[in-house]
Amino acid sequence: MAKRERVMRMSVEQPLWRALAAYRVLTLLYAVGLFVSAYDQFERPWVAIGYYAVLAVWTFATLPRVASAARCTKRFLAADVAVAVAGILLTRVADSAARVDGGGPTLPSIWTAGVALAFAIKGGWRWAAVASTTIAVANLVHRGTPARDTVHNVMLVWVASIAIGYVVEVARASERTLARALEIEAATRERERLARDIHDGVLQVLAMVQRRGAVIGGEAAELGRLAGEQEVALRTLVSRGLVPVSRVSEDTAEGAVVRAVEEPEEPDDGSGPVDLRALLAPYAAARVSLAEPGAPVLLAPVAARELAAAVGAALDNVRRHAGSGARAWILVEDEPDEVIVSVRDDGPGIPEGRLAQAEGEGRLGVALSIRGRLRDLGGSAELISTPGQGTEVELKVPKDDTQMARGAR
Repeated sequence: MAKRERVMRMSVEQPLWRALAAYRVLTLLYAVGLFVSAYDQFERPWVAIGYYAVLAVWTFATLPRVASAARCTKRFLAADVAVAVAGILLTRVADSAARVDGGGPTLPSIWTAGVALAFAIKGGWRWAAVASTTIAVANLVHRGTPARDTVHNVMLVWVASIAIGYVVEVARASERTLARALEIEAATRERERLARDIHDGVLQVLAMVQRRGAVIGGEAAELGRLAGEQEVALRTLVSRGLVPVSRVSEDTAEGAVVRAVEEPEEPDDGSGPVDLRALLAPYAAARVSLAEPGAPVLLAPVAARELAAAVGAALDNVRRHAGSGARAWILVEDEPDEVIVSVRDDGPGIPEGRLAQAEGEGRLGVALSIRGRLRDLGGSAELISTPGQGTEVELKVPKDDTQMARGAR
């Protein structure tokens, strides 16, 4: 029987919603108990009884609303704070003036703190500040003067709700970070599994074709050479882990973790910064080694494409002038303010004055394909060649805000 994977739905804030539901019920019973114990001191007890009937129906009917962030809507929260404010203001109508002036409890009592907590869990500390401030204003209007006990209660609710709101925001951010870490770990394990399968199958076949082609010769030798290049390119792709990492949805209302794997695409003029490594990876071959940072090398799409094209032009020059047996190395350096790509070969080098002569003859590969591309990006291309010791082309592209903005348009 095949094993079925069970998807776990977790949310660090879900226990807070359950605690809030229990708090609302318990504080309702507490407020009713206070009223019953002081029933004979109320001037209009029927007003209090009517309010408690409404409060009880509202509390129990809205328990499903405080089950999760998705069900706790803004409309519900607005009605909830209205019920709390109405109870506070009705206290002076129902209770005696002596009890009100003496600091007696309001009709909803500490039930109002649950309203501020619902705002905090739903929207964080900013929402909590709005709710607690509204309740504080209602309490001050009810007492008429900012008495010490009133200010104490107001500050307690205000600080507690804002603190819980901040904790909720931190918990949500931690949950997203943990979900992304788990997703990266899963992607890494899958990449390692694919790498093992590729190594045991595809790479072995390509290596065998390369060896057999070299032995047979003729057209088979060319086929073997191509198979060898594809083996190196595939091995480089697997070892460097250019498999894209999936996104993790930020929909934590229900605690859901949604995976959406992104396939690498050719960036267009409307996209954001792209990873230069993905554009340079296809250049790796049997005689071309690619060394790059482990982290993404981000550039504006236009800059990344032009820099990759300049690298391709440099490699074309290596094949054309250094011969098919020459080796080449590509080194990518990600500096704080610029990206440097060096292309070096072990060919015979360029004789002194040869570049100027080539430009005079109309051969503008280095002048246009390499230097021209970099000049348009605000960068530079420096060619260093020593006869008998190979050639090195150093390409520099600045990483500034203007460049990134221009590439994103």
